[in-house]
Amino acid sequence: MNALLELLIPSRCAACGARGKPCCARCGGVWGAVREIVRVPTAGLVRVFSLARYTGVGRRLLIAYKERGRRDLAPALGLALAEALVVLPLTETVAGGRPQVAAGAVSAGQSRPAAQGAGLVSAHRHPGPSTGSVPAHRKVCLVPAPSRPSASRIRGGPHVELLAAAAARVLATRGFEVAVAPALELAGSARDAVGLGHAQRAANLAGRLRFREAGRPPPGFPVVVLDDVVTTGATAAACVHTLAAEGVAVSAVVTLLAAG
Repeated sequence: MNALLELLIPSRCAACGARGKPCCARCGGVWGAVREIVRVPTAGLVRVFSLARYTGVGRRLLIAYKERGRRDLAPALGLALAEALVVLPLTETVAGGRPQVAAGAVSAGQSRPAAQGAGLVSAHRHPGPSTGSVPAHRKVCLVPAPSRPSASRIRGGPHVELLAAAAARVLATRGFEVAVAPALELAGSARDAVGLGHAQRAANLAGRLRFREAGRPPPGFPVVVLDDVVTTGATAAACVHTLAAEGVAVSAVVTLLAAG
């Protein structure tokens, strides 16, 4: 069926319109080397990394995926996130300790023990032969930043969670043990953050960003918060604070794009 649809309606790159893949090789080159992003709310709290600026090709790809129904971009965007995570060494810390920088990259946090039947969205392990337990630096738990419920309904589901699942599948093929933990939720009363400044974004999230016990990250996994864009850093900081209040230390925040 997919082959027939491809024959009848050839896929086009969401950024440039070229026939072939949802994201052509040339446009896929926008995801450059991962770089650290400094924002006031996250300074001294957590390290934030991004793959490109919120402009040009990267912006067109994200808007197509997020707002225009191009969910066929999820594998390509998930691959970009996974490749960034591969080059950010993660190391486990003592529970309750402050994450430390590892090998010039990013540290790992450790959560409190998970409740029985915590209900993670997915957990992936490389399908090859078992070689015993996976070392800590080859484990990662991805916590997607949440969207407003109304926005998720319009977009056909939580778009960052879908990216996290796509990234997890790629990481599993690279020998990682990966969990995707939807540990955060945003109340319906939250406003659309587009156009809001730092203080407005922080006020918008206050009391509306909540922890989901059913999505608690498993113990022994470095925790990384994933998001699509970092703007003022208010959302990233709020995610880290909300998780920390429940005993979950965050190693890093990783986003596709950085605005500004």
